[in-house]
Amino acid sequence: MASLGKKTMGRKKIEMKMIEKKDDRLITFSKRRSGIYKKIAEIAILCGVDVLFICFSPAGKPFSFCHPSMESVASRIMDNSFLPARDNTHTLVEDQRKVRINQIIQQYNEVTSKLNAAKEKAKVLAQNAGEREGHFWWETPIDQLNPKELEELELRFAELLDQLYISRSKKIAATTLMPTPRDPAQFNTSTPRDFI
Repeated sequence: MASLGKKTMGRKKIEMKMIEKKDDRLITFSKRRSGIYKKIAEIAILCGVDVLFICFSPAGKPFSFCHPSMESVASRIMDNSFLPARDNTHTLVEDQRKVRINQIIQQYNEVTSKLNAAKEKAKVLAQNAGEREGHFWWETPIDQLNPKELEELELRFAELLDQLYISRSKKIAATTLMPTPRDPAQFNTSTPRDFI
């Protein structure tokens, strides 16, 4: 299939200075914040560390990310105890919380991979089933297709023709099985017929 053309500017190096336009600054913050969250979650999972990340948007709204929980990280900071807690009950609760968080992260990763696979499948289906530079597959000029695309086009038309034959056969069968309307004059019994 032919390329649809480049729709974005792609990745390029951005100069590190404050963005002048307020709307652009808010959009960039929103996009980069999700990227930061993803990286923080990865380091927390890979290294098994506790994380507390707090930032304020350009509008002043606070955003935070905590692993395993805000309470456990904050209590370690407030108690100046940067060593793991020795309280067995607290440790059990934290362990259960970590297990649950890891399960949620695993589910998130599975759903994300399924979503990405579905997006790729939808992209392939859109290319195969219809849209091609704003045209449907049957509108593309034949002389612009390569041999593989011509073969695909032939298969699609063959499937369409098969469906037309099946549909026509069903219609013909349905109409031949229906009784034909009779002339009401044949059944007029008001006057007796003479039989010779």
